Amino acid sequence: MKIAVCLKPVPATDTRVKIDAAGKRLDPAGVSMVINPYDEFALEEALKLKEAAGSGEVVLVTVGPPSFAATIRNGLAMGADSAVLLGAEGELDSLQVARALAAELKDKGYDLILCGKQAVDDDASQVAPMIAELLGLPCATVVAQLTIEGAVAPGATAHAHREIEGGIEEVSFTLPAVVAAQKGLNEPRYPSLKGIMAAKKKTVEERPAQAGEPALEVIGLTLPPARSSGRIVGEGVGAVEELVRVLREEAKVI
Repeated sequence: MKIAVCLKPVPATDTRVKIDAAGKRLDPAGVSMVINPYDEFALEEALKLKEAAGSGEVVLVTVGPPSFAATIRNGLAMGADSAVLLGAEGELDSLQVARALAAELKDKGYDLILCGKQAVDDDASQVAPMIAELLGLPCATVVAQLTIEGAVAPGATAHAHREIEGGIEEVSFTLPAVVAAQKGLNEPRYPSLKGIMAAKKKTVEERPAQAGEPALEVIGLTLPPARSSGRIVGEGVGAVEELVRVLREEAKVI
């Protein structure tokens, strides 16, 4: 059993966002990187499948600069066996990332490719379906439950519950396949001290990303307008009439 987990380091969710001087990307100064939260669900699912089988290999695959290696080590500390860092500088669009990942994953004998449903920095939700299309594999997205009949191996049948608007969609597909994990699929583990120490000795291979030319150009980034200060129109029941007037005549929301 061989499972790939596509992992993306992203700014910590409590980061105070700043835009760089060029106005086209986030300013990386002082930003701490973490594993994309949805990718943690993907990694946990891979580890659970390996543990249930009693053997197997879980490989992390990441696209980005050398500085991403430190964040990848956190995934190795959780229990992944090895990692591949596909080197690329600057901002890549979703198709470039998918191309690089697909080129690395192709013909490597992976029985299952797991991703997060989206990255919390760009919320594109595109990479997993693009990988599947480039590799000609089945794809299930926003997966909140995954079961596989028998061993994780080519030809095995997988069943997934997809969280769609207004309900749950049940789908079945044959491995190898690409699955994009949703919150609720599992509860990601914390790295143990033993895992952290073991991660220092695990392999992180580095090679150039085969990303190709961009299909998307970022024209500019802007922060949302600052929220205006609050206003007290009165107190108690006596304020209701004035509040209604303000909402109707000034805010024009009623």
